Amino acid sequence: MSKRLGMFFTAMVVTIVLSGCAQAGKEGKITNSDSALKNDEKNIDETKIQQKSEDVELILWGAEEDEALLQEMIESFQEEYKGQANFNITFAAQSEAGCKDALLADLEAGADVFAFADDQLNALVAAGALEPIENADQLKSENLPGSIEAASVGDVLYAYPLTADNGYFLYYNKQYFNQEDVKTFDRILQIAEENQKRVTMDWSSAWYVYAFFGNTDLEVGLNDDGITNYCTWNGTDGDIKGVDVANAMLSIASSPAFLSTEESGFLAGIQDGSVIAGVSGVWNAVAMKDTLGENYGAAKLPTYTCTDRQIQMASFSGYKLIGVNAYSKQYEWASRLAEWISNEENQQLRFEMRGQGPANINAAASADVQDSPAITALIEQSEYSCLQRIGSNFWDPVSVFAANMAAGNPEGKELQEQLDVMVEGITAP
Repeated sequence: MSKRLGMFFTAMVVTIVLSGCAQAGKEGKITNSDSALKNDEKNIDETKIQQKSEDVELILWGAEEDEALLQEMIESFQEEYKGQANFNITFAAQSEAGCKDALLADLEAGADVFAFADDQLNALVAAGALEPIENADQLKSENLPGSIEAASVGDVLYAYPLTADNGYFLYYNKQYFNQEDVKTFDRILQIAEENQKRVTMDWSSAWYVYAFFGNTDLEVGLNDDGITNYCTWNGTDGDIKGVDVANAMLSIASSPAFLSTEESGFLAGIQDGSVIAGVSGVWNAVAMKDTLGENYGAAKLPTYTCTDRQIQMASFSGYKLIGVNAYSKQYEWASRLAEWISNEENQQLRFEMRGQGPANINAAASADVQDSPAITALIEQSEYSCLQRIGSNFWDPVSVFAANMAAGNPEGKELQEQLDVMVEGITAP
């Protein structure tokens, strides 16, 4: 008899003897051997589950300032799915504004999950970086219509809505202004002049300069090719002409209270008291509250004087989205992580930790969000905003034009000529 067979025979005899001893009890009662066997089987099953747990490695791209927030979400995700996989999720800082370029440089080596600004969606879809979302109907019912539109190409949803706050409005110091004062740019500048203070807006950024043209029937947008732009900002017909807007900008720039400056200049001025109002977005809400306290105020953008009438300043509206790389080796788990980061609870957490406005309907309706001056102002301004759908040739020509307006057109160049040059650059192939 072989050694293996002998051991088997011995084990069988022992089992039979033990079984006979255990049968002394009532018939049908679970015996000691039955219990031991079931426990052994349970342990074996658990071992098999652990052995079957796959190794899941994911790379998550997000804004550097969101690292603590996203790390907390990663931990809760791993806890939620504990036992289903062995996770190794790595966060890497990547600007949301530059996400498209970084990802398209090497799609297969790019992040599995990434945050990006909605104006990059078309290019990412065209490049094959994003696939349609499977549970689109559920997401459409849970998120604001504007965020769904921003995350879609045509009627197809390609990304998970994350925030509904990528826009701009007016911050102001309540020590100097009441709610009536901040309705017009003229009154804001007047009060600032009287107090020898400053009002800021960044005219080096075409994103903000859109505010002056957006509600004038002068148009700019993306052609059907998804690359080039159309633009009538140099228009010479209609009630409001391009030169009318240019003259209105020169009038604002001529005020000693006006200062065209980037975000850093706005915040520094608020903190040292030299700036009492400025155009910016929700990313400065925490700093405004910390600096101004009870004097912290926010409102929709004011009107400005153009051809002896008041024109409501417009704005680009924007949304942050979460995408899943179509080339991800762990696409199913990447999709679960993207959905987790953008769910109602984590959008609420994002607001609490970063002050960013939720795209989720329930989170946006929460008392804390509704009590935020910045979010309230953004919602008020949304009536006068539109999705940013602009080709890359838009930015530089507008910045050059607006910088000369901010400087007061020092060389006295013809305004129509400057507008024509700007539009030629915007619409270039």
